[in-house]
Amino acid sequence: MSYYMTTTFAGTFDEALAAATGALQEQGFGVLSDIDVSATLKRKLNVEFPRYRILGACNPAFAHQALQEEDKIGTLLPCNVVVREATDHTVEIAAVDPAESMQVVGNEALLPIANEVRGRLQAVISSLGEVAT
Repeated sequence: MSYYMTTTFAGTFDEALAAATGALQEQGFGVLSDIDVSATLKRKLNVEFPRYRILGACNPAFAHQALQEEDKIGTLLPCNVVVREATDHTVEIAAVDPAESMQVVGNEALLPIANEVRGRLQAVISSLGEVAT
């Protein structure tokens, strides 16, 4: 299984960013961080890079449950969602698969939480376009 879920968005980059944020909110996630990778690479390395944003998405209830089961789980939080302009000028939206990433922890109590979060992130991705396989 892949460590991420992805779709191609039928619209502009800015529309994709807004749609992704809205879809995350509908599934109970807030965006704790928004990293503009392109701007950072330009500023720090003076390189051009296609538009690329990393949204740090968090559902507080699930984060709280996970932290109760594993106090170092914060090293794997928040759930990252990427909005990126592909080389063919399409826009891709991808989200981490938390069930896959949580397996490295080895705590079986996290699996039901991770599976629920996976389902919500899959709903986000599915709502934004045709899911790539």
